[in-house]
Order: sequence, then structure tokens, then C-alpha cells
Amino acid sequence: MNPTVGIAVILTVLQAAHCQMIKDLSACLLGQNLRVDCRYENKTDNPLTYEFSITKDNRKHVIHSTISVSENIYRSRANVTMHKNLVCLHLQSFTTSDEGIYMCELRATNDYTGNQIKNITVIKDKLEKCAGFSLLIQNTSWLLLLLLSLPLLQAMDFVSL
Repeated sequence: MNPTVGIAVILTVLQAAHCQMIKDLSACLLGQNLRVDCRYENKTDNPLTYEFSITKDNRKHVIHSTISVSENIYRSRANVTMHKNLVCLHLQSFTTSDEGIYMCELRATNDYTGNQIKNITVIKDKLEKCAGFSLLIQNTSWLLLLLLSLPLLQAMDFVSL
């Protein structure tokens, strides 16, 4: 095999094997509830599994997961929503006893590069309130489409007059 072709094949396999990557992990307060947003880039349609956990007092506690079993103390208070390129942990009745290092771990089926993991330190007094605008950021393409269509809509209004 030609060495150039061999290198091209290896690079193609490595690029295809890297199916998803965590881009950002952020946390905010929504009333008395904690929201942890785990944004990722996905390059495959393979199913995605996740795990949200907290490390406090040098112990890892699973909050919500499709990878392993969640701990009882969090089961009734935690839920996860998934949107395009976003997995959100919602923890109800967040208190200072829930402070710690939160971890988002993502794994795509048949992703040979291993799990993607990102951490964020969460302290109640230092959390910002979740802004309504952050919901728009999740759907930036719709917002961009709306902004780009405004001149067209204005032009149609002048024509109908």
C-alpha cells in the first residue's frame, strides 16, 4: 500500500472514531433549582449516553445517568433533558449541601476515543441566575433565520401597501 494512502486512511478512521466532544459545561440557578448545561459537538447519529455526578468530600456521587445507577438521594430531585447538542441536568431544591465539583460524562455508541468528561465547580453563592436568553442560544439557527428574514418581511409589507 502506498504510504500516502495509508496515512489518509488512518486519518479518516481517527476522524470518524471521534464522534462527539464536550464543548462547554456551565451551571446556573433557575429559582431554587440548579441547571447544569453540557454542550457538545456530535459528528454521528449513534446513540449518546451520559452521566452527571458530583464530587464532594473526595467521593463521587452519581446524580443522573444512563451509564450507571443514580444514587437514591438524587433520584427524586434530578432529571435530564436532551436537545440538539445539549444535555441539561435539572436538580430541584438546590442547597449549599449540593455544592461540589459537577461532572458531565458523555459516551457515543461505537466511539473508540473513549468518554468525554468535563468538570465545573458549583458554589451556590457564586452561581448566576439562568437567563431566558440562554434558551434562545440553544436554538441559534432559528434566531438567525428570524433576523435574516426581517428585511424580507418588511419588503413584503411595503408591497402590500
